[in-house]
Amino acid sequence: MKTIEVKSAQDTMNLGERLASLLNPGDLVLLDGDLGAGKTTFTKGLANGLGIKRPIKSPTFTIIREYKEGRIPLYHMDIYRLENGGAEELGLDEYFNSDGINVIEWSKFIDDLLPDNYLRIIFNREDELDSDFRKITFEGSTPKMEAVANELIGD
Repeated sequence: MKTIEVKSAQDTMNLGERLASLLNPGDLVLLDGDLGAGKTTFTKGLANGLGIKRPIKSPTFTIIREYKEGRIPLYHMDIYRLENGGAEELGLDEYFNSDGINVIEWSKFIDDLLPDNYLRIIFNREDELDSDFRKITFEGSTPKMEAVANELIGD
């Protein structure tokens, strides 16, 4: 487990952009944290790093947004609305076994449907320090994903 501190939304985006260069097709990134903690901002940076030019919007209402014009396709999911079930009908296995990078916000609501290989990123707001200050923790579920976290933020 690795933790880094960021002081602005731009820092959060830059971190996402750097992560993009370390990911491969089929990788799964889980983003967890409170509302407004930086999950979508991080995904915007990740998309930038993949060469995706169109605006990245939160998929809160559509649940899944697909961006196929980058170096690797990006499948951005927001599972918040599925807190009480319904994810089984989304065909998540097709996404998990695809040629793209899957980013899932609010992954705790579908823990039982997730594959074993992922990088979980937890965003913690520290509003008492500054409204833009975040502690971001990286947890790789496998040695490969731990190596990705180590490469991103150092040993």
